[in-house]
Formats: sequence, structure tokens, C-alpha cells
Amino acid sequence: MNFKSVDEILEFAIDREKEAVQFYESLAQEAPSKALKQTFIGFSKEEEKHAALLSDISGNKANIDSYEFEKIPDLKISNYMVDTAYEKGMPMPDVLKLAMKREEKAVNLYTLLGDQTDDADAKKLFQLLVQEESKHKLGLESMYDDYMADMDG
Repeated sequence: MNFKSVDEILEFAIDREKEAVQFYESLAQEAPSKALKQTFIGFSKEEEKHAALLSDISGNKANIDSYEFEKIPDLKISNYMVDTAYEKGMPMPDVLKLAMKREEKAVNLYTLLGDQTDDADAKKLFQLLVQEESKHKLGLESMYDDYMADMDG
């Protein structure tokens, strides 16, 4: 992927976030329990926030400069999982695995794209995207870890 400007990066990223919103909304519609439905609605809203953040940056480059970076822990749970396709009625652990892999791919993509650019604004934008997706991945991995721990008890 070759982007010619920060705006092209933003457009690409916003499209990806919108796809994620649709993905989580569709999972919410098919969720077998109210708790799971609420979980996916929450994920969808997070992705909407990411798209809004990116849209806001698109109109105001100063937001890239003012973005606060922090170290996001990586539990690396999804790194050891095989990617699968969604199937209606999947058990909760499989749905969480699918969502974790999706976030892992986003982190990896934005990391790769950031490494491939020499443009300072683009590099910072990719770092911002990596951090936002890393937060989501951590949330999913923590949820998966808690779910599996509850299954043991």
C-alpha cells in the first residue's frame, strides 16, 4: 500500500474503522445472550470513537500533534491463535478469538505502514492508530482471559 498523503492514510483508516463498526454490530444482532450483545455494542461504539477521532484529525492536523501516547501492554494471547471465519452461533471463546485476531491484524498493518513511511506526520498517525487498536486488543484479550478463567472455576 502506497499512500501519497496523511489524508489518504486517514481515509483508509476511517474505512477500516467503519468496517469494524459493522462487524461488531452484526455480531451484536446475532448474540445469543444479552450480556454478549452489550459487549459487541460496546466494541462497536469503541470503533465509532476511533473513526470519529480519525475524522477529527483529518480536519485538524493539530490533533495528531496533541495526541497522548502511552505504553499499552500486549498479552499476546491472540498471537497464538489461528484465524477463523465467523459462523453464526459460534461459542463465546471463538467469537473473542476472532475479534482479537481482527485487532491484532490492525495493529500489525498500522505498524508495518508506519515503518514504511518517512513522513513524520504519517509516522505519528500510524503510531496513534497502533495505540488505539492495541487498547482494543488488550480489552479483548483481558475479556478472553477472564472468560477462560471463569470456565476453569
